[in-house]
Amino acid sequence: MAYGGNKMKIFDSHTHINAPQFKGEVAEVLQRAQALDVVKMLVIGYDKPSTDCLFSLMEQYKGIIYGAVGCHPEDAAHYNDNLIEYLRGKLHHPQMRALGEIGLDYHCDTPREIQKEVFRSQINLAKELDLPISVHNRDAFKDVYTILRESGIKQVGGIMHSFNGNAFWAQKFLQLGMSLSYSGVITFKNAADVREAFMATPLERVLVETDAPYLTPTPYRGKKNEPGYTRYTLEYLAQIRGITNEKLAAISYQNTKKILRIK
Repeated sequence: MAYGGNKMKIFDSHTHINAPQFKGEVAEVLQRAQALDVVKMLVIGYDKPSTDCLFSLMEQYKGIIYGAVGCHPEDAAHYNDNLIEYLRGKLHHPQMRALGEIGLDYHCDTPREIQKEVFRSQINLAKELDLPISVHNRDAFKDVYTILRESGIKQVGGIMHSFNGNAFWAQKFLQLGMSLSYSGVITFKNAADVREAFMATPLERVLVETDAPYLTPTPYRGKKNEPGYTRYTLEYLAQIRGITNEKLAAISYQNTKKILRIK
């Protein structure tokens, strides 16, 4: 597949086109993304089948699809030495650009102390491998912040994936050197706090994402999300910031490349 001639270049910084929901239609999904100027994406492996699929996609779509893999907090109870070695081996691939998604999810049943221990362990692995991290945070702002601060994450940096906090928490994570990735959540009517956070985020720390197949932005809420819909989130962000789509696309594209160390 050849990309080119796009007026804009948009980078979806977090997507799951390796999920079962996209089985058999990835080529069409990528074509639709191209038509909406979404030309690169970071695809997250979250278990063995999705990671196997990710490696196949990275081989097939070099320069378009980059990868990340990690132990999601929902699966933290299954984290052990074998999984650490599995992750270490996968993360040495040259198109693997981050360790994630990792973090804390206080909405799930996994005991919180286990989640914290696994989060710390994976941050240490990221530092060992000199990789940025992609952070999942659900209902756990204080503990995520504390662990990131105590772990000295500025050494490798990373992304607060689908940031859904307020301006206070945005500032706290920015002070740690993290970048904030905004998803379709910001287009939801009840997301006033997230919009305030975005307005307080320096443009050089802004990323955009879909988290497809989840968190579909308005006006397609209720449909399955896909990478091309990054375009609609970006347009919404540009509108409320009072800048052109082209400017925000260019800035967020370079921001993502910088964090993921893509030349």
